[in-house]
Amino acid sequence: MSEPYNPSPVNPVPPAVVALFLAIIGIEAMFTLGSQSGIGGPQAIGWRNNAIQTYGFSADVFDWMLENNRYPPEHLMRFFTYPFVSATFTQALFGGVMVLALGKFVGDVFSQWATLLLFIVSSVFGAVVYGFVAGAQPWLMGPFPGVYGLIGGFTYLMWLKLGQMGAPQARAFSLIGLLLGIQLVFGLLFGGSRGWLADLSGFASGFALSFVLAPGGWQKIRTILRHE
Repeated sequence: MSEPYNPSPVNPVPPAVVALFLAIIGIEAMFTLGSQSGIGGPQAIGWRNNAIQTYGFSADVFDWMLENNRYPPEHLMRFFTYPFVSATFTQALFGGVMVLALGKFVGDVFSQWATLLLFIVSSVFGAVVYGFVAGAQPWLMGPFPGVYGLIGGFTYLMWLKLGQMGAPQARAFSLIGLLLGIQLVFGLLFGGSRGWLADLSGFASGFALSFVLAPGGWQKIRTILRHE
């Protein structure tokens, strides 16, 4: 007799995406519990600020490294650690949920290491751009430049799909256009930082990287280069 077929009602999320989500939410849970319940003693109230000072990305520190041509590991690590240190619970929650949703979509096509690399490289590139344009608000924290990198991967997949269908490929950029429009409106109404430039840079790097990281992407690029 054949085994009964019992499909899972929920498609599994790639482990790399789950790991990113747990890192973002787990660290935020520690900050929130420490500030509200007193877990960790009186010093727990300052955990978030201490983490931002140690692991957040600082444009001032970035400028110092460039001016002195010195790149100590404790400052270079900020490019990789700032996505996991959120400024608020809301930022961590929304960022974590978007990582799950977009990571699931991208991770179903890309390999796990490619999905993880997309998030990390987009975060780093977003921080570099922010370091040059931060102005009076030097701190960058939270997962959104990496999230926008995943949006870049999502846009690339939609761009390919629309092209295969013969539909206008510009429609693939509807999501990023909507999100940037919302950020612009909120910035005009309530004021805001230049963090949207880090997000946009994360998106651009994510979209560009997808040409290489997508299955068969590197082979396609080599084929194009050989024919030029």
